[in-house]
Amino acid sequence: MDAYNRGRLGVLACESGRHFAEKVVARLREILEDEGERPDPLLRPSREIRFSNTEVKTEIDESIRNQDLYIFQDVENNSKGFSVNDNLMALKTAINAARFSNAHCITAVIPVYPYARQDKSKTREGISAAMVATELEGLGVSRIITLDLHNEAIAGFFRRATLENLRASESLIKYINNKIGISNLVIVAPDAGGAARANFYAKKLGLKLALIHKERDYSKTSTIENMSLIGEVEGRDVFVVDDMIDTAGTVVNAAKKLKDEGAKRVFFAASLALFNGPVVERIDDAYKNGWLDKVVGTNVVFRSKDFAKEHPWYEEVPLERYFARVIFNINKGLSISRLME
Repeated sequence: MDAYNRGRLGVLACESGRHFAEKVVARLREILEDEGERPDPLLRPSREIRFSNTEVKTEIDESIRNQDLYIFQDVENNSKGFSVNDNLMALKTAINAARFSNAHCITAVIPVYPYARQDKSKTREGISAAMVATELEGLGVSRIITLDLHNEAIAGFFRRATLENLRASESLIKYINNKIGISNLVIVAPDAGGAARANFYAKKLGLKLALIHKERDYSKTSTIENMSLIGEVEGRDVFVVDDMIDTAGTVVNAAKKLKDEGAKRVFFAASLALFNGPVVERIDDAYKNGWLDKVVGTNVVFRSKDFAKEHPWYEEVPLERYFARVIFNINKGLSISRLME
């Protein structure tokens, strides 16, 4: 497909993805204006209709024929009672509606890739991350934009569509420089699987690296038996960087371990702050006990306007300008490799 003739730029928002789509659209309009273009109303009107038996369908209220369409969905947004599966199905109906409406190119913008942690088969189980890839390709998606995949090997599950795995690192490094400072800072990997990510931050900032080694009880779900620290944190501020925070078991245990080892301040950052189950209560307690100073997330996952006010341990890094620049470059046939470092 000709990268320079992708069609008129358009954005479609699933109901759960509208919070981030609207922010990205505002930044896209700024970029277009800076480039001397007249930005039309980029967000195409659509409706998500839910039936009494829980079925869902998407209706697009104006022509999108021959457009370069970007469909936004936050599969983790449960603010309206929708599950990951509800949101994933809504995304699929939006893609299907766009294909039947003759969009020229369809890109699914899903910062949280559904079923990303089901990326390998250990026993008698399927690989659901691959199943999602097959479904999206079968629906006619030509590109997927996501953020900090749990396992980069997921890109190999796609045979026809292109997967763009964006990075929150540049924004989080700016946060470190502007809000924390690097004079007394150590970067910490929360486990062996996150060592490469933490090493990237340490190299970029010219800082020392430490690693938490977790011994798990694999007979139980998400159960950590013991933690040990490799590296020195005594008297230092520490910045723990991970791809996601789900139930915060790792966050709380790691923060307590680092404080026990003499860390001065503990910051925990994750591109995808999912915050499920008892996460808020756990982090509230860790903050009150002085184990944790701040949790840093990004705004690709929905949080209410009052969340940060109600929980002073939380701070959010905006990524809408980053996503807008990637989408603009794709639409214009410009390189995005620098934006993905």
